[in-house]
Amino acid sequence: MTFGETCVVPHLTELRQHCPDLAVELVLTDANLDLVRDGIDLAIRLGERVEGDVIASKLLVTCYFVCASPAYVSDNGHTDRPVDLFEHDCLVFTLPGYRSHWMFRDEDGIEEAVPVRSGIAISNAQALRTAARAGLGSCLLADWLVGEDLTTGRLVDLFPRHDVSATSFETAARFVYPS
Repeated sequence: MTFGETCVVPHLTELRQHCPDLAVELVLTDANLDLVRDGIDLAIRLGERVEGDVIASKLLVTCYFVCASPAYVSDNGHTDRPVDLFEHDCLVFTLPGYRSHWMFRDEDGIEEAVPVRSGIAISNAQALRTAARAGLGSCLLADWLVGEDLTTGRLVDLFPRHDVSATSFETAARFVYPS
């Protein structure tokens, strides 16, 4: 849902200008709907792979960051070691695989699953971003959502020398349509 709000809706004006006769019904949901049953011509799915009887085309590679507000870092300290995250408050996404551990890959390509603990789990990425900006903890979010926050300093990348992911380092946004 947040990808649609953040990355699709801002382009609807340009789409309407180029294709004024195109009827658009934008369904924003985090559920993987059945494209045929639900009459959906084109979907965008995020993740490591797309399953089912569909055709998928990569739209963009997704990178993730573990980030927190400068105030949270100031109050709770900063670490260069991902394993130390277990001692910090982490804000987690409620999707499977995002709640219990985050994946880290160092500059040598060594991967490590790091357990995280959280008192706050949220089902919406935009709300997670808001909670992180408010100083409630560190969170794992996609570049397309927090890129501007990292550039402006509203959020801090806690592990700039690591690749980070929830489940896989092969995540992407993909156009998906029925075969």
